[in-house]
Amino acid sequence: MRPAIEAKGVTRIFPTAGQDVVRALDNVSVSIGENEFFTLLGPSGCGKTTLLRLIAGFDFPSAGEILLHGQDIAPLPPFKRPVNTVFQSYALFPHMTVAENIGFGLKMLGRPKVEIEARVDAMLKLVRMEAMRNRRTSQISGGQQQRVALARALAPQPKVLLLDEPLSALDYKLRKEMQIELKRLQHETGITFIFVTHDQEEALTMSDRIAVMSAGKILQVGTPRDIYDKPAERFVADFIGETNFITAAIAITGNCKVRATLKSGATIDATVAEGFQPKGNATIVVRPEHAKLTTGKGDLSGTVETIVYFGTDTHIRVQLNSGEAFTVRQQNTRSAGCGFQCGDKVGISIGNDAAQVLRD
Repeated sequence: MRPAIEAKGVTRIFPTAGQDVVRALDNVSVSIGENEFFTLLGPSGCGKTTLLRLIAGFDFPSAGEILLHGQDIAPLPPFKRPVNTVFQSYALFPHMTVAENIGFGLKMLGRPKVEIEARVDAMLKLVRMEAMRNRRTSQISGGQQQRVALARALAPQPKVLLLDEPLSALDYKLRKEMQIELKRLQHETGITFIFVTHDQEEALTMSDRIAVMSAGKILQVGTPRDIYDKPAERFVADFIGETNFITAAIAITGNCKVRATLKSGATIDATVAEGFQPKGNATIVVRPEHAKLTTGKGDLSGTVETIVYFGTDTHIRVQLNSGEAFTVRQQNTRSAGCGFQCGDKVGISIGNDAAQVLRD
């Protein structure tokens, strides 16, 4: 995949009132491909928006390079970069119509009137808002305003579109709809999208690849499936989805496989990240949907503590005999409940390759 954006050893340091400094980005390197929907995911303060601002040109790195198609753009001001940004607040002009908002950037760039009209028409069609072209943006809904902001950013045909948590102000149902809409827009335009969010579900839904960030560093980059099913570190496993952490004694068996002996005495196979050589006791992770409750003996055993119905599935929390807690997720059917009650003695079976050894 040909890279569109590359960050090479990028560091951003902010001075504070005292002698200490804030290292918002710490030697970050990442390559983002052309026509890719790439997401920067992490908690508040992890550095994801700082990296986005450096790409946009609203800030400059303390060290390192930012390349666009191989050219160093770090010294260039924002207006000289073929990059546009959609912010959390859409920053639309309330006194202008939808069409005028979309065409504003093109007008500032000095594009001919005929070209502006053609691009506005194309963008209105792209975001499915032809009927709203003459409405003022103060007279349309939040979801429609978000579409206008996207259309305005896409109108100049940037090589990269940066999106800084643009769905955070929308309600849950509309946010879900716009996730699908954003993915459609990226596919149809072929523009590289770099999306910033702290919402793991958003990242998993839309992204081709995800970079999980913490404390100014990128901990792991991979597809949504890789990030979810094969987290390399405890932070990644804990931040993405619900999970169970278990301490086990590890014996290396080769080919990225280990034999894990649980506190119950049961042994299971587990995978391990390439290049990682765990020794002695280590933490393994098991996703709730990768384990099954049984009425007989399992790899683990305990007592059902709580049962929570979520509509599509039910979460059953078990207090293990070892003292640890473990959650199992069962898919719901129309014809039956989960089959267990609080206080039941149960076993837990862990499927082949369901467990992953983590770096703590």
